[in-house]
Amino acid sequence: MEIGKRITELREAAGWTTNRLANLCGLSQSFLRSVELGEKGISVENLQLICDTLHISLRNFFDIPSEQDTEQDRLLRQIAGLTDDQKQALALFLETMSK
Repeated sequence: MEIGKRITELREAAGWTTNRLANLCGLSQSFLRSVELGEKGISVENLQLICDTLHISLRNFFDIPSEQDTEQDRLLRQIAGLTDDQKQALALFLETMSK
């Protein structure tokens, strides 16, 4: 697995720029970009920061989606990239939809 490409994939799925992810997890944008491009490696600690920021576990980071993913799997990955406020707004929206 190419760690940098996976970070890019998850970051883009969350709709975030490299700069936003770097700022949110306390890493420099140039470092994160170098990791995404495969120019630099990343420590487990920094990868954990990224996963925490993206609201996924390290286990989920390494669980690469297959072509057979269900719509539910895709939605769950998108929800994982939302902020807490966005998740609350989504929950309220879904509650109104189910009434």
